[in-house]
This record gives sequence, structure tokens and C-alpha cells, in this order.
Amino acid sequence: MSLEDRNRVVVLEDRVENISGAEYPMSFGNQLPFNLDDFKNSFDIKIIRLTPTEMEFDLIGVDASIANALRRILIAEIPTMAIENVYMINNTGIVQDEVLAHRLGLIPINADPHDFQWKRPDETPTDQNTIVFRLDVECEENRSAAADETDPKKKYINSAVYSNQLRWEPKGDQAERFGSRTIKPIHDDILITKLRPGQCISCELHCVKGVGKDHAKFSPVATASYRLLPDIQILKDITGDDADLFRKCFPPGVVDVVEEGGVRKAKVVNPRKDTVSREVLRHKEFEGKVRLTRVRDHFVFNVESTGILSPETLLTEALEVLMEKCDIAKAALANMEKSDDDDGE
Repeated sequence: MSLEDRNRVVVLEDRVENISGAEYPMSFGNQLPFNLDDFKNSFDIKIIRLTPTEMEFDLIGVDASIANALRRILIAEIPTMAIENVYMINNTGIVQDEVLAHRLGLIPINADPHDFQWKRPDETPTDQNTIVFRLDVECEENRSAAADETDPKKKYINSAVYSNQLRWEPKGDQAERFGSRTIKPIHDDILITKLRPGQCISCELHCVKGVGKDHAKFSPVATASYRLLPDIQILKDITGDDADLFRKCFPPGVVDVVEEGGVRKAKVVNPRKDTVSREVLRHKEFEGKVRLTRVRDHFVFNVESTGILSPETLLTEALEVLMEKCDIAKAALANMEKSDDDDGE
């Protein structure tokens, strides 16, 4: 197998080949032994798309184990603030206390976790480790509504309880510390529950610092996923009507039909848009003319933040956590070597 083929996952009509790594990570590259200088030269991160809540970037030149570690860290090991304890004073609505508390806990809170300390289960809440919210709402008839009104939003007041009705209660010096940075839910229109006249909810909510591996409500991302970059190789020219059929086998923008020397030919223009559906492999006219592969060390990452931290901040912090893990592993290996040397003496 050529060195280039070792770096490709081959997609066939009925199976996928060359999916397993070799003896150890990164051994499929330019040479079998791992070389740090080669790794530094090939490693790269390219930001493809960035919005306030979403980011697409390419992670190039690493093994799948590293890419997956980064994904798991994004999901489970970057801290945020979330509602942990709900002290229910009164709840006469149809949603039970436990279900209501669970729904409240999943509301993303706009608070920088770096501004707060970790709180142990047996530790007393303070202004340094806890954020306090109040929810006091009662549903009643809307006396100004028409007699024949049927829309609950017009017929009643507070028929639906939304996240913007949570009220932050600053404790200690929190009002001075955060100033105009009011702590509140990220989104104002998250539906918590519905009420009818005579029903009310009164509770106090405590937010603490946590990570996603303890509970999903602390996860700072809605999604964090990756896929291998598709690589579509045209082995023989595909021309004429076959070129049009070839283009239709892929999502829009992947393949274009261009004219070269008076001949219409199929050309791959943007393989990253391909979903690797294998549709092209169903057509007999393309046998031996196309090869579908994926680049083994080129990962297309998509990260969608819940809004608590920006996507670029999430990536930076995930890399810092990964480096800390590497430092811990190096220290553990050094201790093992020292122990072996001591035993040998």
C-alpha cells in the first residue's frame, strides 16, 4: 500500500476499507516512526466559518484519538454555571416539582464561570460560588380580554412562564462586581411551563459551577462533532451526458461540469460539501472512473455553543484542558520511570 493510500479511508459500494489504524497513532504518515518535527510541520488548525454561536474548523495532521479527545473535552470538561438546586416554595401548576426543577436546570445561564469558585456539596453557598434567582409568577384572568377570546396568551395573564421571568438576586458584592453585566438566562423565550388562573409558582434557584460529565446541563455546547474530509478522485475523464449524471450524484456544489478543449467534463470543485452517500457507486457507467475516500488525518469540526461561551473561547479552553492532561500523563510516566529505577537499585 502506498503512503498516500495509508492516509485514506476507502469507501466502496458495500463496505469501507482501510479504516483501522496501524500499530500506533500517526504511523500512516510520511514515515512509520513518529517524528515530532514532521508532526509540527503537518499539524494545522484552520477556521472555516465563525459566528457568535457556531464555528467550523479543520483539524489537520492528528490522529483520531486526539480529535475525539478534543470533542469529548468540549462536551464534558469545560465548566459553566447552571441551576443546581431549586427550593420550591409553592407550585400549584400541572408540572410536578421534579420535572419543573429539571426544566429549570437546563436553561443556559449567561454568567462567566471564571468569575466564580467551585462549590463542594457540603460547602455553604456564598456570593463567590453561587448565583441566586427567584421565580414568582401567578396566572390570572385578563379582564381587558374580549368575552369570546380563545387565545390563552390574550385571555390570561402569565398563561405561559418563560425564562425571562427569572429574576437575579445579587448577593454580597455581586451587584458591584458585575455592574452592567446582568446575570440572566441566555435566551428570554425558553418555555418553562404553562399555568391557568389560580395556579402559581414560587421558588428560589441556586446556580453553581460544574462540567458536562457531571450533568448535561453544564455542557457549554449544543453539538460538537467531526467528520473526515471527503476526497473524491476522478480516475478517468467523465464527459458529456455522463458528466451531468455524475454531478447529480453529489450534493450541490461538490461537482461542476466544465468545458475543456470543447469537451464537457466533470470536475470536483468542493469535496468538503459531500456527504459520502455512495450514490455514484450505484451507476455502472462510473465503474473504474471514480474513487471515494476520506482523508484519515483531516477532521472537519462543527461546534455549536449554547451561548454561554463563544465558540473560539471553547476551542481555546478545550486545548488548554488537553494540554493539562498531557502534562499529567508525562508526570505520571516520569514517576513510573523513577520508581523502576529505585526498584532496580
